[in-house]
Amino acid sequence: MIIRLYTILFFIIFEILKTIIQVSVLFQYAYLLISKTYSEPVRNFTNKVSVYSYKVLRYVTLNENNKPYPFQDFPQIMELPEAEVFFE
Repeated sequence: MIIRLYTILFFIIFEILKTIIQVSVLFQYAYLLISKTYSEPVRNFTNKVSVYSYKVLRYVTLNENNKPYPFQDFPQIMELPEAEVFFE
């Protein structure tokens, strides 16, 4: 019973994370249109949030037994962002 409650809790957390990522993407593109360059702090933040979202999604879809943060350490960055990104 308690495991099902954790799964529901993390599903709600995943939906919140999706919203945070969507808002961050919109902000990043608005910033890009205005300043002609991307925001490095937003880029690093969204990279960390996307890794955490991936871990939450794996737990919710029953592909991983380990509960995500705060029950485990916050996940480390899986991949570093590209050094330079081009928008063509």
